[in-house]
Amino acid sequence: MKKKILALFLASVMTVGVLAGCGSSESGSTEAETGEETADEAAQEADETAEAADDQLASILEAGEIIVALEGNWAPWSYHDEDDNLVGFDADVARAIAAELGVEVTFVEGDWDSLLAGLDAGRYDLVVNGVEYTEERAEKYDFTDPYAYIRTALIVRSDNEDIASFEDLDGKTTANSIASTYMDLAESYGAEVTGVDSLDETLELVLSGRVDATLNAEVSYYDYMDVHPDAELKIVALTEEASNVVIPTRKGDDSASLREAINEAIATISENGTLSEISIQYFGSDITQE
Repeated sequence: MKKKILALFLASVMTVGVLAGCGSSESGSTEAETGEETADEAAQEADETAEAADDQLASILEAGEIIVALEGNWAPWSYHDEDDNLVGFDADVARAIAAELGVEVTFVEGDWDSLLAGLDAGRYDLVVNGVEYTEERAEKYDFTDPYAYIRTALIVRSDNEDIASFEDLDGKTTANSIASTYMDLAESYGAEVTGVDSLDETLELVLSGRVDATLNAEVSYYDYMDVHPDAELKIVALTEEASNVVIPTRKGDDSASLREAINEAIATISENGTLSEISIQYFGSDITQE
């Protein structure tokens, strides 16, 4: 926004300079100098305009819209209510961030494994979908400050006595979203993973006995059990440390100002209590505090 204002200012300076040159009775050398100054100003304006076009935040502010990708079928993070409205923790966090930026939010829904690919391709600006920070992801993306903290739960059927720890996954089968942190963790313990598209599908595979276990956010398990209190499921292990839930952005200087603005927005909605309220609304507890 500041760059846009600067560009407009420079344009007005150019106009004044041109009008002054046209009405001047100074010598030819003065006119030449004025022409050179005007050309310099035009070049500077062009540089400013090009720089603004390359700046992701400036483009978002200019358009008045930020495009956010999420799954839309992962309750309570993002899902559709009885009236088919997109709701959930991540959906409301994205709306709160957009409000702080002063723009409208447009959501794009897709399978987990397509979200980061779409970010890479520039189809949307952000992925707000319970993304956990990992060093591997940090090689490809830059991240905002955390806006939530979660532990990973190892979930099995209530009658399963063979799995009591993550180490017991060796040689077992699990179901998880393709390319998710949970899939990577299960495979690291030697499990054979079946790729799925939603939490409901994941837990149905566990309940039916088609897979032995699944890994997912602890809070997502409790939300599922609130809706399905008779489901024969249990948590047998939790990761010791909570993972940082962050918002990935494309690497590069063009996204730096956007990350800074989002960090400021996260800090604001954290300090004024909005972030905690959203968490309690959807999880029944505050997962926004480390």
